[in-house]
Amino acid sequence: MNITKLTAHEIRDGYKNKAFTVKDVVEAFYKNIDEKDGDIKAYITLCKDNALKEADEKQSIIDGAISNGTFDELPLLYAIPIAIKDNMNTLGVKTTCASKMLENFVSPYDATVIKKIKEEGAIILGKVNMDEFAMGGSCENSAFFATKNPYDLTRVPGGSSGGSSAAVAGDLAPIALGSDTGGSIREPASLCGIVGLKPTYGLVSRYGLVAFASSLDQIGPMSKDVKDAAILLNAIVGHDEMDSTSANIEKKDYTKALINDVKGIRIGIPKEFYGEGLQEEVRVALEKAKDKYKELGAEIVEVSLPFTKYALPTYYVLACAEASSNLGRFDGIRYGYRTQNYESLKDIYKNSRSEGFGKEVKRRILLGTYVLSAGYYDAYYKKAQKVRTAIKEGFDKVFTECDVILTPTCPTTAWKIGAKTENPLEMYLMDLYTVPVNIAGIPGISIPCGKDNDGMPIGMQLLAKHFNEEVLLRTAYTYEMNKEV
Repeated sequence: MNITKLTAHEIRDGYKNKAFTVKDVVEAFYKNIDEKDGDIKAYITLCKDNALKEADEKQSIIDGAISNGTFDELPLLYAIPIAIKDNMNTLGVKTTCASKMLENFVSPYDATVIKKIKEEGAIILGKVNMDEFAMGGSCENSAFFATKNPYDLTRVPGGSSGGSSAAVAGDLAPIALGSDTGGSIREPASLCGIVGLKPTYGLVSRYGLVAFASSLDQIGPMSKDVKDAAILLNAIVGHDEMDSTSANIEKKDYTKALINDVKGIRIGIPKEFYGEGLQEEVRVALEKAKDKYKELGAEIVEVSLPFTKYALPTYYVLACAEASSNLGRFDGIRYGYRTQNYESLKDIYKNSRSEGFGKEVKRRILLGTYVLSAGYYDAYYKKAQKVRTAIKEGFDKVFTECDVILTPTCPTTAWKIGAKTENPLEMYLMDLYTVPVNIAGIPGISIPCGKDNDGMPIGMQLLAKHFNEEVLLRTAYTYEMNKEV
């Protein structure tokens, strides 16, 4: 049995059946990391000593629970290894955001999501790579190294949660946490052939997540299958007084939504998402998925989202403006990187930020500062906020016509490393189908739906109205259960 190929729920079943121990599982993943991560480069920091210590402690709890018949009462993530994107503060562990600015920063506290998964008994394997400060779509913008796609090491894994997706796809972790500002969970999930879920904005606390764009950022699960996504979502949701944008709604059990049935569900196909620029193999895979849903009893409805053509420029105005503000705290004074080359206070600020930030981060700070500046605020930022409202209202209207929207996740499959780095606009276009979701604050999930002629994964995106993750999970789960292998 290859333990590292198992899903989180299969690992749990193995514990219950005494097929292996917690130490067997943790050691199997670290063995895989030792053998494969030199090529994939998913991990920045490993937590091996602590993970092995926890494995022994948790095994004794599991043994006791099995002997007295209470194993099923243990949390579903108990003793399950997990990888964490390196922009979530983790007590006593480096939280670098893949940036020289935070290269040696050790977090003094746990983000709320980290606290929650620890309470569930999950074992953190380590912190994984990302585009610096979550700014990028390929995981090439890390200050340390580029992560590679496990399906083809010459290609990108997507970003910014590229380390999370590569860790799961490469069998270096069964599940992972990512963050999604404009598609950073769903796009790498699509390119690496895994499941990635961006929850409704406010469903999961952002406390302890190093901010990129505060009105867009959301933490979510990345996994091998839909069931694991639901289990991990259960663990991290909930109102948090430490996050003023956290939604105070009744907690649900999302595993109850895993029903293999889409009869009566109306699936909307937005014509604007199937136009020019869509790779033909992606189009064909989406057509097959649509036909499969029809065959399974879903109602297919053509819908229109005309404002989404403005989503990309709107997103980059809003995201860069918020990034400019959020990254102002990294000034070389309080914490993080400080230049050794200065003669005045002004030099410290200027040189620390010039040397500590990478090219893409500086580009977005400059864009954001520009659109917020006097004389341009009304022309850009204020106008973008109005378009944001129109995009949200467009989705609200469409969800009166359908329950779920089906779109591609990414216009293409994974591209070659370096192919788009010299043309930022070409890279930004890869977010075409994902950024409207963050602008509107609705939930979205990417699930595998085929491969291209080179064997690279294709992902499809399902969207639902606010706080309706259940219909997303049900629709995704049904496809997963019935798709052609």
